[in-house]
Order: sequence, then C-alpha cells, then structure tokens
Amino acid sequence: MNKLILAALAGTLAHALPTAAQTAEKIDAAAFAKIRDEGMNRSKVMETAFYLTDVSGPRLANSDGLKRANEWTKKQLTQYGLANANIEPWGDFGRGWDIEKSYVAMTAPYYHTMVGAPKAWTPSTPGVLRLPVVVMKAANTEADLDQYKGKLKGKIVVMNVPTPPKNAEGPDLRRYTDDELAKMAEPAAPRPAANTPDAAAMAARRTQAALRTKMADMLMSEGAAAVLSARGGIYGTFNTTNGAPYAADAKPVLPEIEMTPEDQLRLIRLVEAGIPVEVEMETKTRFQSQDLKGYNVVAEIPGTDRKLKSEVVMLGGHIDSWHAATGATDNAAGVAVMMEAVRILKATGMKPRRTIRIALWGEEEQGLHGSRNYVKNNFGDPATMKLLPAHEKLSAYFNLDNGGGKIRGIYAQGNEAIAPIFAEWLKPMADLGATTVTLRNTGSTDHIAFDAVGLPGFQFIQDGLDYFPQTHHTNQDTYDRLIADDLKQASVVVASFVYNAAMRDQKMPRKPMPTPVKPAQ
Repeated sequence: MNKLILAALAGTLAHALPTAAQTAEKIDAAAFAKIRDEGMNRSKVMETAFYLTDVSGPRLANSDGLKRANEWTKKQLTQYGLANANIEPWGDFGRGWDIEKSYVAMTAPYYHTMVGAPKAWTPSTPGVLRLPVVVMKAANTEADLDQYKGKLKGKIVVMNVPTPPKNAEGPDLRRYTDDELAKMAEPAAPRPAANTPDAAAMAARRTQAALRTKMADMLMSEGAAAVLSARGGIYGTFNTTNGAPYAADAKPVLPEIEMTPEDQLRLIRLVEAGIPVEVEMETKTRFQSQDLKGYNVVAEIPGTDRKLKSEVVMLGGHIDSWHAATGATDNAAGVAVMMEAVRILKATGMKPRRTIRIALWGEEEQGLHGSRNYVKNNFGDPATMKLLPAHEKLSAYFNLDNGGGKIRGIYAQGNEAIAPIFAEWLKPMADLGATTVTLRNTGSTDHIAFDAVGLPGFQFIQDGLDYFPQTHHTNQDTYDRLIADDLKQASVVVASFVYNAAMRDQKMPRKPMPTPVKPAQ
C-alpha cells in the first residue's frame, strides 16, 4: 500500500448528523456481544497472520509466495464454512519473479556484511562477483553522465543516496490522540483551487525521466557489472521496489541490490576519501513467464433473506506484498483481520440477510490491479462509466490496508448520508477505541476502485504504530511487528460493520455517480 493520503472534502459530518434522527439505525446488541466474545476470546487472527507471513513467505505479485498464500487462504476460507471459494483470474499481469539467493558484503578495505536484497524483476549475477566499486551521482544533464564514460566497465556501481537518513523523532509506536481524532471529524478546510500545471516543472520532470533512462542504458552499454542503490530506510531498514518492469517484453537491466542507506553511505564516504573499496555479491533470481495472469481469492457467506440474498456486502484487503520481508503490516494484517471477521461470523452462527463476500486482492502494490480489474469485470468501467447489472446489487465494500494498528474509526469518503449510519454503528465500540467518522477521503488502496464507479467503498482509520517509516515496504515488515490485541480489536470492528451492512433493510446510501475518468497515459 502506498502512503496514506488525506484530501479535504466539501460537506461535514456535522451537516450529515440530522439525517440520523430521521432514520434510526437498528443495532443488534446480542449479535454484537457474540461477535465480540468470539473475536476477543477465541481469536485465530495471529494464527492466520503466521501462515500468511512465516509460512507463505514474501508475496510479490505473481511469485511463488503469492501462489502459496492464495492456495492456503482458499483452503482456509472453505474450512471456515464459506461457499464458492475460488482463486479467480482478473486478467493479464506479467512475469512472476522470485529470489533464490542474495548476498552482499564489503571485502575491502575490510570485511563487512551488508544488508540488502535484489530489486524486484532484476536478473541474477553471473555467479559470485568480487569487484571494485565506483560511485555514480544523480545526473541533472547529459553532460553529467559523460564523466562516467570509460569508468564503469567491470565495476559495481554504487548510486548516490538522494536523502541521507535522519534520526527518528517521537514514540516508536504512534497512536492517534483524542484531539487528533476530533480534528479528523471536524469540517475539513476548503481545498485550494487546482492550479494549472506548471509547464516548466512538467518539462523538468520529463527531462529527469529521460536522464534516468539514459543512465540505465549507459550502465548497460559501458559494461558495468551490477548496481547497488538505496531509496530510503532508517536504523538498518531499507525500502524496496522494482528495478525493472514486470512486463513479459521488458528490456534487460543489470543485477541490482537495494541496501540500507547506512551501508551505502559508508561505501560512498570511503570512495570519496580516495580509499579503494571492493564489494562481493551474488544474486540468483528466477523469472516465471508461463502464467502471466493475476489472481484474487474470493469466497462468500450466502445471504439468507429471499429478497436480499442477491445483494452483496464485500470486505477485503490485498494479499500481495513486497519481497524483502514477509509483508506482515502490508498487508497480511489486513488480510488476517478480514479472514478473521468472516470466521467470526460463521463461528457465531450469524445468518446475514445479504451475501457477504470476501476478496483478497492480488497485485495491489503495482497499481491496485486486482481490485480495479475485479470492479471493471464485475461492476463497471470508470473510464466510460458503463455499468454492469451487479453494480446495482453491491451495498458496500470495506477495506483494511493501513498497517497493523487497531481501528479508530472510518473514512466516509465524502458520503454525507452514510456518516451518521457509521456513527451509530461505532457507539457500541467506543470502549474498544473505535469512535471516529470523518468525511475526508483516503486514497492509495483498494476501496478506491469501488469509489471510482460510484460504489460505497471505505477504508478504516488505523493507529499508525511504526508503519512509517519502519515497516512500510521495508525489510522489517515481519510477523514480529504485529500486535495481537490490535488485530483482535480490528477483527471485531470489521465483523460488526459487515454484519450491520448485511442486515439493514436498505442498501448503504451512495454518493452521486462520478464522471468518467480516463486512465493516465
């Protein structure tokens, strides 16, 4: 999941509240008590998180680890008693990629093991490399690249660190204060009028993109052996991403390891002091091109009301992760909570009037591919706003993908009619710390695919804990960063929201339909 984005909206919760007095929400106290008892006292959420992380391993898009997780979750949802569990293809994605071996160390002027992992979709080294390094700084002009001509052949290229790490400030685990939550529920400040894109800034971005391409081409043509880079991190963590496209026809790149900034900066300081530096490294990576499709895992609790069972309430989170760790907070936590929510509903014998459908999305980290294509295939196309029959049948979608923190409330996504409903649903959960409804938007995760075609899609507000900058897309995103009590609480909140939505007499209210949005070129 990409970084949380808050966008102010016109309208406020205060304006929406009078609606609550007109239509009182029915809250089934006995059902909530059962949900809470099961979720707090007989939870399986940490067991589920263990199988998603330690057992399945890293779950990069179309990797072996993601296939293991998809197969396990399908089996587990079936064992919970859900129906129609399936691993559904959503369309073409691209090559799979897995790491079989990775090692990097400084061997001169002294030996020191370094922390890093290959960038996704980069090739293997031709065996063990033990070579001198050369530091290559970011280029602002083509002339800046010329100084490296004839100096890269047979070298391991160390890229300059664009932003050295700063010491961390504040508590290790960050939780929302009461004042912060209160401010989120207040009217948001008006958004400034959109400015016309600055032509000079756009031209500068295009120039930088062209220079990066020329730099990559130069590394290949000059005969560099491999690349070491750092994109961020602190205290032994490093951020990870892809070093090449996942498309089946992507052009070749060099082997590249992404490292902790501290290790990278040591190498740079030594080279700049005139001290010869040598690095030993080896990577073995494997591409999978036989099956280029992406997949989602889907299962259902069938509805029991003759008139309403054809309508659907959905919940979900993305099951894929990055590859330098086991993707615990991003997003095994969200998947484990959603799976626990449906387990709770089955274990307590709830009989939802509407069908409840869980979806575990694939390929979110590369652009919300799993959810966007599921919506396009089943509900409608945001580029044309041509809707399919199932669009009318979906009541709401609930998402979890902001780390492993407890739920503190929900983003109403600008839906003024729904805000007072959510406020009522949260009242029995006040002692659990879930109290806040904000009309503000939050973006960059899978509920956006639903919102884009006018369907009610929502992300919960979660305590940040150490998500930024410690675990999000880093090598420290492991099971050990999960807090059992937080995930238990989140499971109870989600199960209650989903059950309430499935039991209402009416579907959840919708915002006005958006205008068609053509995808960015």
